[in-house]
Amino acid sequence: MSISNRLEKHFAVCAAAVATVACVGTANAAIVTWNANLVIPNNIDGQYINVETQTYGSAAGLVAGWDLNPYGTSTTTMSWFGAAAPSGCVTGLGQGGTSVAVANLSNGTLVGSASTFGNTACGVAAGGWMLNSANYFGFRFLGADAGTHYGYGVMTVGATMGVRTLTSVSFESVAGTGITVAPAPGALALLGLAGLATRRRRA
Repeated sequence: MSISNRLEKHFAVCAAAVATVACVGTANAAIVTWNANLVIPNNIDGQYINVETQTYGSAAGLVAGWDLNPYGTSTTTMSWFGAAAPSGCVTGLGQGGTSVAVANLSNGTLVGSASTFGNTACGVAAGGWMLNSANYFGFRFLGADAGTHYGYGVMTVGATMGVRTLTSVSFESVAGTGITVAPAPGALALLGLAGLATRRRRA
């Protein structure tokens, strides 16, 4: 094979690889992520949150079109209040075996039209939420496009359920499209780097 033919083949393979990467990026472009790092006070107000506009406040009147309101003064549970339907959080079989509380969802859970939604409390016993750990919850809300959107959030809980931070929120910008609970891309990147470092040490 001549050098020119080899170069043509090489560039064709590179072009195909670039096209594949572009397609992968396009497939994930509809997911919107907000790295909120928002402390949820242990009081009766909590935070009223509009996940689409990424705004929040301590009263419903301060946040136009709010969707979710985690709140509560307990150290064993956190309460949830949702705006008018269809807003609400996923309830169901959490790690604690409950079927009524807002569940701590496992990685890979699909949040979508088949999920059961409500606004009941979550806790270490009810819902299987874990202390000193990141917990995943699913939700749905009415978007500005008047469509139902699905998402999930990461709530980091401290030594008690009264210590909590909404770390991030992700949702599908395409109405009616389900979303799969997954670690943040940054966390995956760090895991990948750690694996690469391990491989290099073994080499």
